[in-house]
Amino acid sequence: MRYKLTFLAGLGVGYVLGTRAGRERYEQLRKSVRELSQNPAVRNAAEYAAQNSRHLAGKALHVVSDKVGDRVPESVAERVRSLRERGQNGQDDWGTSNT
Repeated sequence: MRYKLTFLAGLGVGYVLGTRAGRERYEQLRKSVRELSQNPAVRNAAEYAAQNSRHLAGKALHVVSDKVGDRVPESVAERVRSLRERGQNGQDDWGTSNT
């Protein structure tokens, strides 16, 4: 899904940059993109993707930590612990909520 969205975004940008239709067509495309981004179905899909990626990242963290175990230097392990604790206050590194 992410690759399709990236492709479509690139296609849209390429069209806007490559077209000679003028400002009117650009504004029309911009309005369409704004309406699409405000669509509840699109917003729900984006939120679902964000939640799913957080879940998968958590799984990956556990798998890696189980396999790596004691072989990680203590300084790296401490940094990971501090990042994990910081992420448990309801916000991620970007200041957005993890909901």
